[in-house]
Amino acid sequence: MKTALRITALVMLAAILAACAREVVEEPAPPEPPAPSEPTPTETDRVDPRDFSDARNLDNPDSLLSQRVIYFEFDRSNVRSEFREIVEAHAEYLRSNSSARVILEGHTDERGSREYNLGLGERRGNAVDELLRAGGVPSGQIEVVSYGEERPVCRESNEDCWQRNRRTEIVYTAR
Repeated sequence: MKTALRITALVMLAAILAACAREVVEEPAPPEPPAPSEPTPTETDRVDPRDFSDARNLDNPDSLLSQRVIYFEFDRSNVRSEFREIVEAHAEYLRSNSSARVILEGHTDERGSREYNLGLGERRGNAVDELLRAGGVPSGQIEVVSYGEERPVCRESNEDCWQRNRRTEIVYTAR
């Protein structure tokens, strides 16, 4: 009898344990931590392209300071109105940065004698020099050199090339 009671108690205990058994529920994986966000650029990092005293604008394609070639009409040495803003921007930069220095390289196309082209290249460099000095740049920051027709950017004999060769380049030797 004792054995029958023990077996009955064991069967009941097994039934109770089976009823209490829970289903195993897998817990979801914890969410991955968010990726660190990149810092957003602040307005203080941007360069105002109209700030012609800032040396960073010399390499900023949005600024007039990045433009350093002044083109001329055939056989002329006067700076065309469309290039005066560029020269004025460089004048402001040079005034604001007294240690900056430029060489104004005058160039011509291939037409004309060597001597004539050297003189014309010098007149073109001097024309830009006069505008810079009129803008308040001390003459000690400026040097004029004429290469005449010796350093063309284009070697074909047509108007498009000649036009590109008639120029004064503003070359910074110190920023």
